[in-house]
Amino acid sequence: MKVKAKAVLGQLSDMDFRLLQVFKSVADCGSMAAAGLELNIGISTVSRHVKDLEERLKLTLCSRGRAGFALTAEGERIYQETQRLLASADAFRASIDDIHQRMGGQLHIAVFDKTASNPACKISAAIALFAEQAPDVALNFHVATINRIERGVIDGEFQVGIIPAHRSSESLTYDTLFGETMLLYCGEHHPLFAQESAALDWSGIQGFQFAGLGYHSPNMQISQQVRLPRKATGFDQESIATLILSGKYLGFLPDHYARGFVADGKMRALNPPLFRYECDFVSILRGSPRPSRVALAFRQCLLAAHEETAAAHSLSI
Repeated sequence: MKVKAKAVLGQLSDMDFRLLQVFKSVADCGSMAAAGLELNIGISTVSRHVKDLEERLKLTLCSRGRAGFALTAEGERIYQETQRLLASADAFRASIDDIHQRMGGQLHIAVFDKTASNPACKISAAIALFAEQAPDVALNFHVATINRIERGVIDGEFQVGIIPAHRSSESLTYDTLFGETMLLYCGEHHPLFAQESAALDWSGIQGFQFAGLGYHSPNMQISQQVRLPRKATGFDQESIATLILSGKYLGFLPDHYARGFVADGKMRALNPPLFRYECDFVSILRGSPRPSRVALAFRQCLLAAHEETAAAHSLSI
């Protein structure tokens, strides 16, 4: 008679949740030492917790050695499942707070990078307003790619996302917050840097290599529309700026972010009246299940902080 295999993991205990939280912090921080600082515990305690989790799961979650810290294939899988589990636990706590008509727990907000230098961006003002209204809520602020933020909001990992508008999903609700101007830049060592660019048109730059974002975004849309040959790919504005500074590629950047490079003579914008596009930044919340009271409160703070632009451009799907 075949004996049924005993489940490796039984009922989850409070200690299991603690071990998973420590493991997630180690994976997020990239090392046990950094996680120890983040969690305010000793590195030996972090190491013991990870070891205890490995024994509990009967899996090797990470490699440790001279090459540094790295998740194993099993560790990557457990990390993803841990993110989902802890997000569900946070959502449950938020629902209990909603029932009691109070705002507590944690709020995870994810934002596309390089927004802080945009004078039209009032996210910091929204945070200040929210902190006054909900002092018991712990804020967790993330910077991620557009696709990562969208998926994270849909899955419940993030409660609020702020991204450039580029497409609509029936799973999300949207509010327009502020705008951004994108200009085409070249680095100081690029052949076009010292040339007059006012006469350049789209066909005139197609012979030069272009660095663009490697996922669906306004950046990808405009490059495909005007047929710019993408020869290098970045996944955030910092990587695009670095590629432009090499002198080998043209690329679009937010004008507020590029201003410092321009002032230092490291970049210049090419024919700004033509080589440009405007994009709106929107806040996103998932449509179902209904967002928590805390998430809705932060949404209202975003709208209040951006009321001049949001009042005219609100959209909800």
